[in-house]
Amino acid sequence: MNLLKKQKVCVSIICNTYNHGKYIKNALDSFISQETNFNYEILIHDDASTDNTADIIREYEKKYPNLIKPIYQTENQYSKNMNITQTFQVPRVKGKYIALCEGDDYWLDSKKLQRQYDIMEQNMNIDMCAHAAEKIRASDGKILGYIAPCNEKKIFDVEEVIIGGGGFVATNSLFYRRELAEMPTEFRRFCPLDYALQIQGALKGGMLYLPEVMSAYRVDVPGSWSARMSHSSYADEQRNEIKKMLDIVDKETLGQYSESVRRAKLIVDFASLETAGQYKELRRGKMREIYNEKTIVWKMKAYIKEFFPELIRFFRR
Repeated sequence: MNLLKKQKVCVSIICNTYNHGKYIKNALDSFISQETNFNYEILIHDDASTDNTADIIREYEKKYPNLIKPIYQTENQYSKNMNITQTFQVPRVKGKYIALCEGDDYWLDSKKLQRQYDIMEQNMNIDMCAHAAEKIRASDGKILGYIAPCNEKKIFDVEEVIIGGGGFVATNSLFYRRELAEMPTEFRRFCPLDYALQIQGALKGGMLYLPEVMSAYRVDVPGSWSARMSHSSYADEQRNEIKKMLDIVDKETLGQYSESVRRAKLIVDFASLETAGQYKELRRGKMREIYNEKTIVWKMKAYIKEFFPELIRFFRR
């Protein structure tokens, strides 16, 4: 323990939170319980919560003052269109690596950080690591499924990550080199969603994926991204932003991944039409085009099964 106190911080946990009073203890406990042979820090940003989130964080801050480093906003920054992570969190990162987990999610494995740290140290040509996660319902904790693109250790190339979309892996599974955060690409500046971060993280040597389920991702938390996506106007806006981001990816990479970008945009279009319930139009137009793309079905089978069940039913006819 004395030796660890003298060591530098190796991993910085970034936790952004807002009105997560019901869940934040789970997140904090899962951070504190990490078993590592290196130092890590917990960087929390509370975006002027109106519930008891900040009070809970203060309790933990008093108990673990050398570990928990919070920012307590008095005005909500998200409503001002601020990029919370880039503006407030990244500038104070001390670690060589960054691990993400929002305040309504939590980790399941006390060795998660150590596992990801070790494998990244063994693969210096790779910038990002992810793992499988449970998807649970916020209201009752029921496991709804898993966010797991495959069941074995694998390095996904950037084409697979592009086609996989933002739901390819769970945000709270991401573990990446600090340099990615310090030098965001133009498409990441345009689109702060972690889909853009995943693409950037895979550009150099792919995304290293571990099949172990080491985190829990809550869905339908009031105010969360997954809850907001249930509203058609917000969902349409986000999909348009994603398509614009993909166009910038295509431009920045000089068209190396144009085919993957095209396929990813087809899936975005399909999701939009599916939400609107326009199944006949799907079968006549976009669905037929995606149907001809057998590579997508083969590579993204697990992802499509979870998010596009109508597409799977169509293929089985």
